[in-house]
Amino acid sequence: MKPTRRHHPLSIPLVLLLPLALAACGKPPAGSAEPPPGELPAAATPGPAAPPPVGAPVADVAALLPTHHWRLTAATDAQGARIDALFARPDLPLQLDFADGRVAVSNTCNRMAGGFTLEGATLTLAPMASTMMACADPKLSALDAEVGKRLAGALAVAATAGDTPELVLANAGGDRLVLQGTPTPATRFGGPAERIFLEVAPETRPCSHPLIPDKQCLQVREVGFDEKGLRSGTPGEWQDFYDGIEGYTHQPGVRNVLRIDRYTRKDVPADASRYAYVLDMVVESEQVKR
Repeated sequence: MKPTRRHHPLSIPLVLLLPLALAACGKPPAGSAEPPPGELPAAATPGPAAPPPVGAPVADVAALLPTHHWRLTAATDAQGARIDALFARPDLPLQLDFADGRVAVSNTCNRMAGGFTLEGATLTLAPMASTMMACADPKLSALDAEVGKRLAGALAVAATAGDTPELVLANAGGDRLVLQGTPTPATRFGGPAERIFLEVAPETRPCSHPLIPDKQCLQVREVGFDEKGLRSGTPGEWQDFYDGIEGYTHQPGVRNVLRIDRYTRKDVPADASRYAYVLDMVVESEQVKR
């Protein structure tokens, strides 16, 4: 029986430009007063305003944004009603990531991204592009359009620091989104990552570990890819892999090629490797007959 192969692209092209009409939906009705740039618009009566962020205000929002993943915890419209459409995935809240002048949106039906600028307390989002996957769940499919409508154009932004920093975004239509930050791996491990590719064999093997009896290790070897995403060079030797890979769960009988961000720890725990491995994406996956 021949193995079945599923190949995943090394990068997902952003090919579908969300309609500009979505951005227009966030504009206030004719004749309404638009708040000055950087000022959070007050919620219209009779609904209460969304709760302000808790903690010390952050003066340098630009420095804070790329250091955290931002997950949606609350969203209300101008009447103070919860925007249920933005919570189509309760187990995986809408997430924003800011880096190098671009914002990436994940945990939607499609992966979305676009440019942004930050001037003072005003965050301006460019129209977002998206992949073109179809989702069977209609609520998940509608989530993309809701994101395009609520996160468009100039938004007032405020942030607070602390163990759990908060980011508040508000558009001219009165929508107010509250997001909580969790440190990115680069923030947690204290530096930029080295990008490597590891091929993981379908089966683990017993390996010797002084603290873990009957330890089973992944079998891995390093592989290379060229700029076109094609295999290049000679793969390394298979070896026992004692560490874990954050974000990766091995399934027996499945061979994978993983794109990994490898961080060099600044503070190395007593029984840990000096490296921390974080999964970026699965490049290849193959079911192997056992």
